[in-house]
Amino acid sequence: MPVEPAAGVVPGWATLVRAPNPGPMTLEGTNTWLLRAGDGLVVVDPGPADEAHLGRVAAHGPVLLAVLTHAHADHAEGAARLRELTGCPVTAYAAGLCAGTGPLADGAALPVPGLPARVLATPGHTEDSVCLLVDDPAAPAIVTGDTVLGRGPTVVEGRLGAYLGSLERLRALGGLPALPGHGPVVPSIADAAGQLLQHRMDRVEQVRAALAAGAATAEDVVQQVYPGLAPGLRRAALHSTRGAMAYLRGQ
Repeated sequence: MPVEPAAGVVPGWATLVRAPNPGPMTLEGTNTWLLRAGDGLVVVDPGPADEAHLGRVAAHGPVLLAVLTHAHADHAEGAARLRELTGCPVTAYAAGLCAGTGPLADGAALPVPGLPARVLATPGHTEDSVCLLVDDPAAPAIVTGDTVLGRGPTVVEGRLGAYLGSLERLRALGGLPALPGHGPVVPSIADAAGQLLQHRMDRVEQVRAALAAGAATAEDVVQQVYPGLAPGLRRAALHSTRGAMAYLRGQ
C-alpha cells in the first residue's frame, strides 16, 4: 500500500469546494476544484447532483467552463445542473459528456483565457480519464481527478497497462503538487505516482502467485490476495484483480 503523504498546500489560484458525499470510495467526498481564470472560474468536476453543493460552487463567481476529469457520477452528475445555474459550457474527453463546446484533446490548452492549463490524457481509472496541468509560473500543479487520489490507490476500471503508462507520464512531471478528486492535496505527483506504480506491480505479482497456486477466478484470487476485506471494498478489489489478470494475459 502506498504511504499516505502529508497534505500539501492548495495553490492560490485554486479553491476547494468539497461535496457532501463521503464514503469508502469517495473518502471525505468529491473535490470540486475552482480554478481562477481572469475574472471568472473554471470548475473541475462539479460533483454529484446535490443542489446545496452546486449552489455553493456557482456562488463563487462567473463560471466560464466546467471540466469533467471522467464520467463517474460522483464527479459529473452535477454538470447539467451547474450549466443551468451558470450558463457555462461543459467539456470532457468523451464527446458525449460535452454541452455547449467540444471535447478535450490530449496536449491541448484549455480554451479559457487567463488559465495556463493543458490536458493530459491519463486512461486507466476509466478510459476517458484526464488530468489538467496548470503551468502557473509561481505555483504550477496538476489536477488529477481519480487518476491519483489524495491517499490510497484508485480503482482501475480501464486497462491496467494503460494506467501504468499514465502513472509513468505523471511521475515524469517531477515534484509538482497534485489536486486530487478525493482526499488531501498531494505534495509531489512524482512521489505519489512512483508509489502507486510499485503498489500495482506488487499486486500483479500477488495475483500471479495466486493463479499459480490454483486460483481459477477473480473471486478466488480476491480471497487469497485480500484477506479480511471489508464488504464495501469487494467490488473495487474484483475490478483491480480482473485488470491484473488481463494484464498478465497481455491484454
